[in-house]
Amino acid sequence: MARTQLTLAALATSAVPGLDVAYARKHSAGAHGLFDSALVIDADGRALIIRVPTSQSAETEQSADLVALRALTTGNRSRLPFDVPEYVGQTPIQGTRAVVYELLAGESFDADALTGHEGVSGSIGRAIAAIHSLPSAFIGTAGLPQQSAEQCRTDAIDLIDRAANTGYLPAALLRRWEQATDDDALWQFAPAVVHGSMSADSILITDDAVSGILGWSGLAVGDPARDLHWLLAARGDAAELAITAYSTARQGSDSHITQRAMLYAELELARWLLHGSSSHDQSIVDDAVAMLDGLVDTVHSHTQQPLSPKTGPIMTVGDVENMLDHMPRAARDYDQHAAMHTDSYDFSGLTMNSESDDESDSDSEDEESDDSRTGAIAPDQAERRSASE
Repeated sequence: MARTQLTLAALATSAVPGLDVAYARKHSAGAHGLFDSALVIDADGRALIIRVPTSQSAETEQSADLVALRALTTGNRSRLPFDVPEYVGQTPIQGTRAVVYELLAGESFDADALTGHEGVSGSIGRAIAAIHSLPSAFIGTAGLPQQSAEQCRTDAIDLIDRAANTGYLPAALLRRWEQATDDDALWQFAPAVVHGSMSADSILITDDAVSGILGWSGLAVGDPARDLHWLLAARGDAAELAITAYSTARQGSDSHITQRAMLYAELELARWLLHGSSSHDQSIVDDAVAMLDGLVDTVHSHTQQPLSPKTGPIMTVGDVENMLDHMPRAARDYDQHAAMHTDSYDFSGLTMNSESDDESDSDSEDEESDDSRTGAIAPDQAERRSASE
């Protein structure tokens, strides 16, 4: 049974000595999410989020996020043009722990809306570039994952092989993806600090600019294309501007990043198929098969635009967007555990680094309204603002 806001507020006072709670409100839409959470406002008007994991996968994710937030020291945060959640305190409860964070200001939008505004899109590109420009030494010091370019390619190959072994992967896609993973040129890149689970839900916007980024449990050194793939499936008119702003900020140091990002976007369908297969949910399998078939049709209509640059002309971002324009949208809506805006729903977080696709879970869309979040935090506004754990 989900914990009430009063219970969670009491836990917050235990986690944060001296906390004087003036207001508390549930911060999720249902009782079956990965976390029980509540918005708490103290007597001074400070807004906090308290969250208690409801499953082992949620607890694992919470622990990874705490490690990442501690690794993002004041020095690292000063290099970023946006806010990162602040850990406030924790307290044990029934074999797990309740964790309290500062609530970040900002409004969340879906990917299409984010990439429909030139100013916002440019800010997103620069924000992601800032993450990728962080010095990587702190990742190893914190014990966070570090992958070489070859290890990133090996992970992609393993995912493709497992999808092929289900017997549902169309031969045309298998060939397409194998060509991409066989092309050495595509995988000649310098690994960078990556958010690891970036999606539209990760981003908070204030005054048409990125004001906060949430959900840091995937922080690692890895392929920067992983943080960009969700942009390629967005339908906003300014989606290309985000990639352009990113490339400009990074000085075009990775000439094949768009191809790899598109590969990762397509592999989300393979990941969805594997989730359905491993959970023995035929409805998910059927959904994934339908989307894979749709992707085959799209690929066949763009035979001059392969993933692997050595087998044909290199695609521009506009080409990528055109190719993905008719790709089914459903697989994009279960984006990784990134955002943790709310704890309303429980769906599979299908991350590249997972050893088993059915072992990672994530939060999904918030129930919150689309009203603008501006000015000081007030009870009627604050539940629409978020902090990652």
